Amino acid sequence: MNELVTRVANAVGIEPALAEKAIGMMLGFLQREAADGPVARMIEAIPGASDLVAQYNGEGEGKGLLGGLMSAIGGGGVMGLGQQLMSQGLGMGEITGLAKETLAVAREHAGAETVDEVVDSVPGLSQFV
Repeated sequence: MNELVTRVANAVGIEPALAEKAIGMMLGFLQREAADGPVARMIEAIPGASDLVAQYNGEGEGKGLLGGLMSAIGGGGVMGLGQQLMSQGLGMGEITGLAKETLAVAREHAGAETVDEVVDSVPGLSQFV
């Protein structure tokens, strides 16, 4: 299991399999919603992140009817991701911990400037991280 999954699972207090899926969903969301250049650099810099995005990119499975409807009417965004993660059994505190720890690892590998560019390019994300 990779460093990112282990660190997040331990920091948030969730099972590694759930951490793996939640991280993949979150990174997939960022890949779709954040500025292309910075998010690509960030994901490439984190060992194993590209694989998690490919496996759990938040599309289809786990999205649910509500998530699908929100995306269809343009109401997805950060709140849509939150709904998807809650449907996996995570609470708001765990989601916030997941985001903070994932981005801490991202800063170590991709640098603070790149991660800040990613966060700043997604409306509403900064209030959760």
